[in-house]
Amino acid sequence: MKQHHYQIKVAWTGNLGTGTSHYTAYNRNHSIEATGKTPILGSSDPSFRGDKTRYNPEELLVSTLSSCHLLWYLHLCAEASVVVVGYEDQAEGIMTEHSNGGGQFAEVTLKPVVTVAHASMIAQAHALHHRAHELCFIANSVNFRHLSYCFQSS
Repeated sequence: MKQHHYQIKVAWTGNLGTGTSHYTAYNRNHSIEATGKTPILGSSDPSFRGDKTRYNPEELLVSTLSSCHLLWYLHLCAEASVVVVGYEDQAEGIMTEHSNGGGQFAEVTLKPVVTVAHASMIAQAHALHHRAHELCFIANSVNFRHLSYCFQSS
């Protein structure tokens, strides 16, 4: 079995001078970095005292599922001679917060709109979404009770 290893540095940048001396004494800002790449500025969801101008972990999880699907899908289309000329996804995730403060994702819905070079490719383009979902590393790694996909082709 082939393994791939990933190293990410996450550094908290939200110490306002007194650390975590109180729940409101610090902000949730942090950076996410990998060697040789532009940092991603993160925070928590604004509902949890985060900075709305930064990505939060929940948005990153939804975007990761969408990106993984996109990359597998394009790979499969290229192999099948389905020429994709446009792809856009307005992915949505639903997270349920529990009374103890924890929570979990219940569902992520991908809504890719794909444009192919010829109308004769639409049926095969649509079918390849299902195979991309089966192969997506990230989709295979989550335990959502409902992971659904709505596909459109144009």
